[in-house]
Amino acid sequence: MSVPSVTTEAVDPVPGAAAPHLPQQPDLVQLLTPEGERVEHPDYPLEIGDEELRGLYRDLVLVRRWDVEATALQRQGELGIWASLLGQEAAQIGAGRAMAADDMAFPTYREHGVAWVRGVDPLHVISLFRGVDNGGWDPVATGFNLYTVVIGAQTLHATGYAMGLQRDGAETATLAFLGDGATSQGEVNEAMIWAASFSAPVVFFCQNNQYAISVPLERQSRVPLYQRAAGFGFPGVRVDGNDVLAVLAVTRAALQAAREGQGPTFVEAFTYRMGAHTTSDDPTRYRLASELEEWKLRDPIARVKAHLSRSGTADQEFFDAVEAEADELAARIRKGTLEMPDPPGTAMFDRVYAEQTPHLAAQQQAFEAYQASFEGAGS
Repeated sequence: MSVPSVTTEAVDPVPGAAAPHLPQQPDLVQLLTPEGERVEHPDYPLEIGDEELRGLYRDLVLVRRWDVEATALQRQGELGIWASLLGQEAAQIGAGRAMAADDMAFPTYREHGVAWVRGVDPLHVISLFRGVDNGGWDPVATGFNLYTVVIGAQTLHATGYAMGLQRDGAETATLAFLGDGATSQGEVNEAMIWAASFSAPVVFFCQNNQYAISVPLERQSRVPLYQRAAGFGFPGVRVDGNDVLAVLAVTRAALQAAREGQGPTFVEAFTYRMGAHTTSDDPTRYRLASELEEWKLRDPIARVKAHLSRSGTADQEFFDAVEAEADELAARIRKGTLEMPDPPGTAMFDRVYAEQTPHLAAQQQAFEAYQASFEGAGS
């Protein structure tokens, strides 16, 4: 399946202008309106059963509850920091559910929804933000690489991995996640050049949440981000990032095209970060409350719930059961977080190399001697 390239021109607002509205078709692929009405798109048909629809709703609700609980834990001093996904659930769940079992995802530090659908235990993500480890999951077993805090670096990892798959003759693909701010990074542009030059089976999935921390999108790009792909020589498409069905359809098509040897695709999920960039950020300093209220009307969970209700696909008993499951998940996350033991200081030496080098062993001995020098102090 080939991925259509959207060529219709669009004009973004100038710096200082009002918040951009969702662009109209054909710029934006949408299958579910903010009111929960199912619509069709000629290039991205999607056949989906009732059980899968209910499953997507469950994913969205549980991931948001995980995010809310983690934010509360950070505010209470139990996590060092937290990067919220509030408002971006549909982009992540849709993209994650579009992946095949053998595909590999390369996340930033915010893809908790993708981690969820790839089977990563939320506590293995929480442990990273608590400072217990660097992430407790197995990337190979889950098809979900460890979080990357260095902005944009994961796109290089994804492209290199995809080129390796290509040379091994594997019919699989990689999915590289990035934010709109990362498109200004050199690593991202270098990754796209390599991906285009070698027709690597990688999909660049950009969650355009409108702000690179405090810098609005219109100060970073003179054109919509998906149009940048044409400059690298591969397709770009803009999808309603708050529409889980559209994201699922577009990402599924892009990944299939990559597996079939058609090369990379750039997917711009047009969404909005309803929370802070991280818990160390104060978004009220750079954006208006009215802008946030406008985007709340496009809430990705509310539109799926509306669709399920209107179509008779789910009843109140189902919604209550999902909420009860969310309560149980939040309780497990809180209990598990509070019970996490602090690792010994020497743990940082354990997994530097498969076999410890003499130089590293000397460093560990020096560190242990330094720690021992404090024993009995103050007693």
